[in-house]
Amino acid sequence: MPPADPYLLTPGPLRTSATVKAAMQRDWGSRDERFVAMNKQVCSRLLDMAGAAATHVCVPLQGSGTFTVEAVLGTLVPREGKLLVLVNGAYGRRMADIAGVMGRRTETMEWPEDRPVDVAEVGSRLDRDRSVTHVAVVHCETTSGILNPVRDLASVVSAHGLALIIDSMSAFGALPLDSAETQFAAVAASANKCLEGVPGMGFALVGAEVLEKCRGNSHSLSLDLYEQWKGFERNGQWRFTPPTHVLAALLQALDEHAAEGGVAGRGERYGRNHRALVDGMERLGFRCLLPRHLQAPIIVTFLAPADERFDFSQFYLGLSARGFLIYPGKLTVADSFRIGCIGRIGEAEIGEAVEAVAAVLDEMGVTELAPAGAA
Repeated sequence: MPPADPYLLTPGPLRTSATVKAAMQRDWGSRDERFVAMNKQVCSRLLDMAGAAATHVCVPLQGSGTFTVEAVLGTLVPREGKLLVLVNGAYGRRMADIAGVMGRRTETMEWPEDRPVDVAEVGSRLDRDRSVTHVAVVHCETTSGILNPVRDLASVVSAHGLALIIDSMSAFGALPLDSAETQFAAVAASANKCLEGVPGMGFALVGAEVLEKCRGNSHSLSLDLYEQWKGFERNGQWRFTPPTHVLAALLQALDEHAAEGGVAGRGERYGRNHRALVDGMERLGFRCLLPRHLQAPIIVTFLAPADERFDFSQFYLGLSARGFLIYPGKLTVADSFRIGCIGRIGEAEIGEAVEAVAAVLDEMGVTELAPAGAA
């Protein structure tokens, strides 16, 4: 039998601390002043994390991160607007799909999954197309684990007088994102990624002046960030039943994030995890999809061995039986699988995971780990 509490080596949900779990062991009244104060504290700390307290507001929202992304796109992009989505993976494609379902005029620029967004190409596109009003990009595209150059991109988008929307689900809290250096209209993120909270809520950091102009834009009652924000402004309360236990867990997770040294401290641990993972897997003979300078310390894509005895389903089950859960690949360019570096884990757990990989490969009789077409 696999362990009851496995290590989640995925892009989220993630392994959480015992104290974050314990924070969910009491009930909260959604309109009680203590819960209202707790919500206000969480929002304030999230704004501070992005250096955005003076210019932006934090609007939390029920649901997964995708709910928040849809809320941001639906609230910020007016019906007469035009969204340009920069796509180099499944989550950029998802933003384009969301906007299309909402009926917003949407175009994409696309790159292979192993290439970052090209800022110069975006600038040239914006020079030619003056009808674009908003640009959207994924900060860390967990399809491959690639890091997109959001700071340089923000400079180009700002120079064209446009609004930049960043999906920072898998980066916020571990990779630097400061509003003074990276101008953004909105950032969408969630509780259960690098902040190491639990699933059930996301949040958007939106420019206050931007959001003030968004009344009536939204296609949805429950995903209207403008009305959600105005509700908080009136009485500090969520418009609809809030995820009370999730918020309590997030507040505890933010305490632990601060104790670790904030964004820099969290990012440093994930960086050590990433190096230990890549070093260990390469010693076994695996190859990474991305060179290290393009790889965010969030999740790593490994190319599947060409050895005919390698079967991902069997590989997954073998690791699961040893207490490690990984993700299948999500690439169109190569057969692969993904292993995460984030959550409440350290180098010791990464080392144990690599040992488990070696043991499972031995059981499967896999000896040639080079991918198909490798020199």
